[in-house]
Amino acid sequence: MGKVRTRFAPSPTGFMHIGNLRSALFEYLIAKSNDGDFILRIEDTDQTRYVDGAVDFIYDTLKLCDIHIDEGPLEGGEYGPYTQSERVDIYRKYAEELVSRGEAYYCFCTEERLEKLREEAEIRKVAFMYDGHCQKLTPEEVEEKKKAGIPYVIRQKMPKDGITSYEDLVYGKISVENSVLEDQILLKSDGYPTYNFANVIDDHLMGITHVVRGNEYLSSTPKYLLLYKAFGWDSPEYIHLPHIVKEGGKKISKRDGDSTFMDLYNLGYLPKAIVNYLALLGWSPEDNQEIFTMDELIKKFDVKRINNSPAVYDIKKLNWVNAHYIKEMSLNDFKKLVIPFLEREYDLDKKSDKWLDELLTIYQNHLSFGQEIVDEVRLFFKDDIELDEEAINFMTNEEVNKTVVEFKKQIEEIDDWTVENISTAIEKTKEITGNKGKLLFMPIRIKTTGQMHGPELADTIHLLGKDLVLSRLD
Repeated sequence: MGKVRTRFAPSPTGFMHIGNLRSALFEYLIAKSNDGDFILRIEDTDQTRYVDGAVDFIYDTLKLCDIHIDEGPLEGGEYGPYTQSERVDIYRKYAEELVSRGEAYYCFCTEERLEKLREEAEIRKVAFMYDGHCQKLTPEEVEEKKKAGIPYVIRQKMPKDGITSYEDLVYGKISVENSVLEDQILLKSDGYPTYNFANVIDDHLMGITHVVRGNEYLSSTPKYLLLYKAFGWDSPEYIHLPHIVKEGGKKISKRDGDSTFMDLYNLGYLPKAIVNYLALLGWSPEDNQEIFTMDELIKKFDVKRINNSPAVYDIKKLNWVNAHYIKEMSLNDFKKLVIPFLEREYDLDKKSDKWLDELLTIYQNHLSFGQEIVDEVRLFFKDDIELDEEAINFMTNEEVNKTVVEFKKQIEEIDDWTVENISTAIEKTKEITGNKGKLLFMPIRIKTTGQMHGPELADTIHLLGKDLVLSRLD
């Protein structure tokens, strides 16, 4: 086999969901880890599902995720066009070639006849399969019907005995009885190809060496292989990826409202963190490394390390990975990430740049994703605070009141409102009350912020300002 060539072939039906993006990533990593080419092909032959602007979404997503396209609709290349609706004449030519080879036939069956066959199959409680009725037509009968303008499809003539097998690089040997394979439609009555047929023609003509897709196609791949055989072509390698499932075991799906890439991006998840996380859904390196740059992924990626068990989409793990990348950001980049969320929720006009820098500095290490900042810093933008039941129960301890009363005294005596002087006030409260640990820090934090946990206490109190702190301590 020559140069490795993989393709990402999405349908332009809206934002890219997580499973689709993982496929693109794995296809990219397989190509680049072998110094190969990554091709983008737009599969838009199902015009009923086409969404305006969806091709732009695909390009924008791949660009944000640092996935570089070698050939595609915008990039061009020697195997174009790279949009299937522009290749319809090519599919017709190859479908008719199969007819002339005796590997396919014209089918003029009406929808009424097919519906009757479906009903009969349902009564007999068997899977519907086309009965091959039009295979029996003579060339003269075919010509007569075509001249009469009767609509037709072109179907592949499937073998009715034997087994078709192949070696999947993840799942091993897969075998399917030919008797369960229907004479599949290659060209529809509107002249457009079916998904299966267009894929085979394009993959062959574009020199695709490795086809990567979800494991729901494991049992239908023999249909593809029989097409390659009918043309006398070599078939590519197949790599089927495990499903991504939710914690309950249900497959994630855009139709079920599960997160798309843009959903996560708009919540303030970083593309490089999403990519890093998706790489670990169904694949693992030989060592325990979990944080990767794209270059490191390319260097370490090995198809043999793809797992064949379902990969669980764990938002907590994504949050952990994303938090790592947020911690690594410069303050300027972190501001670009979170300020838009703050501006949508709060009036920042009265806050100085210095105050905002201080706020973001102390919260940078406490966020899992950008939008989380809104709730985390709410205490700085409202006058009153509400305590939850756990905080209220904690505050009933007699020692707690001693801490609060003494801390208020210490705060009142501060003239120069600095983090250092606030830290000194906390330390003096400890010395005078004898309270330490939870009985020292927790009462002060609850009374001043309404929260039981948070960033460095003295930093937080400094940002709140003396007047607001004293009013809350009252």
